[in-house]
Amino acid sequence: MERVILHCDMNNFYASVECMLNPALRGKPVAVCGSVEDRHGIVLAKNYEAKKYGIETAETVGSALSKCRGLVIVPPHFERYLEYSRLARKIYSDYTGLIEPYGLDECWLDISGTRRLFGEPEGVAYEIKERIKNELGLTISVGVSFNKVFAKLGSDMKKPDAVTVIPYESFREKIWPLPACDMLGVGRHTYAKLKNYGIYTIGDLAGVKEEWIRTVLGKNGAVIHSFANGTDYSPVLDKDFVVPAKSIGHGTTAKRDIPDNKTAFAYLLSLAQDVGHRLSLQGKRACSVSVGIRSSQLNRESHQCALPIATQSPTILAENAARLLYDNYDWKYPIRSLSITAFDLMEYDEPYQLDLFSDTKRLLKTEAADRCIEKIRRRFGDGIIKNAVLLMDNCFPGEKQIATLPGPLR
Repeated sequence: MERVILHCDMNNFYASVECMLNPALRGKPVAVCGSVEDRHGIVLAKNYEAKKYGIETAETVGSALSKCRGLVIVPPHFERYLEYSRLARKIYSDYTGLIEPYGLDECWLDISGTRRLFGEPEGVAYEIKERIKNELGLTISVGVSFNKVFAKLGSDMKKPDAVTVIPYESFREKIWPLPACDMLGVGRHTYAKLKNYGIYTIGDLAGVKEEWIRTVLGKNGAVIHSFANGTDYSPVLDKDFVVPAKSIGHGTTAKRDIPDNKTAFAYLLSLAQDVGHRLSLQGKRACSVSVGIRSSQLNRESHQCALPIATQSPTILAENAARLLYDNYDWKYPIRSLSITAFDLMEYDEPYQLDLFSDTKRLLKTEAADRCIEKIRRRFGDGIIKNAVLLMDNCFPGEKQIATLPGPLR
């Protein structure tokens, strides 16, 4: 059976949602930006009017305003974007159950074998595009091809509100002249390395020997070589498929530089609340933890250790992350941002060996207390109960609410 893959990409998603919900923004250059006060002041998304001024994603708000004085800055509303992402996937599900998200704004759809139900694939792509426009007020670009890589490449080739078909019979003529960096899997650093060997286009990449590209780029070289030759047949995953998490982490930039160990611990405890909550939602315990540190001079370092017990307790995670920081950071400069990551995950009910040399009794009491706090937060909201140290002004960015969810605590 001939494979037919669609890649649906919602155009300028964040900015488009903001302009659709606020008609006063339409026709104006708009950028969705992080908080300058929280030192997250970068461009997250922009509309086409802003693009005309050369504004780019990830540049600072100050730089964007210098390019366009009339630029309208709006804060992100992630709950809105999540809702419209869900609504779009609901429309996609009318055509197939094989829907694989690639971020909030992109999805692959496998519509192989649906011609008798919905007609030709190109017609289906146009129908989905028009439904998104009419039902959600947003536009998408759709790529139609025989594999995921070329379907995504097709959706990137023509924007906004467009459909691009890349059939097997003519993909070499359409794809091979394009720059290699246009293809999935070829990032900035990989492309720079390829150019050192005279490889500029997708066709150049397709024409080299796989053994040679593997020696240059390792396993990824063989992968992108397969992509360029159109021999990638990776499946589109079912819409209910969940990739098992290998780690759960959270990090952010402080409102002000963190000056000492005391403030750093409070900050790590704040981050650990989110990590512990997500471990609980997924029914996991962590056996190891790492801390990431970025100084005010933007130097980075990270450290990790095994935990004394497998846990989802924010307090235990924070205590061990803080110990890593105390033992390894020299405080030559204050800290600009911290992150904490729980890894070596296991199922909550899975048996494990206790550490004979730790105060297990105290650790289990701490974990039990944190589980009670989690239950209270789920029922009444995140702000209803806090550790006392988190009531002080500790350079924390804007509060993140933990959703109230039904069901048992795991």
